[in-house]
Amino acid sequence: MIIIITLLVLLMLLAAITALIFKDLISAVIAACMVSLIAAILFYFLQAPDVAMAEASIGAALVTAVFIIAIKRTKRYEE
Repeated sequence: MIIIITLLVLLMLLAAITALIFKDLISAVIAACMVSLIAAILFYFLQAPDVAMAEASIGAALVTAVFIIAIKRTKRYEE
């Protein structure tokens, strides 16, 4: 179990770093969504399923949808 948690933390750090590096805003939002989704999985492994469900629904789904809608409605730098 400790190996799985360690791998998830490393994957979470990698996704956070890639969110910082990406120039494309949509790609950065997707990488940030991965950070939130991995955090939800880690909360579940840490015996906090209520926090995991809140993180998955609000952090990974709702915030990502709001960011993508906001990016689509504004003029992007890449265009």
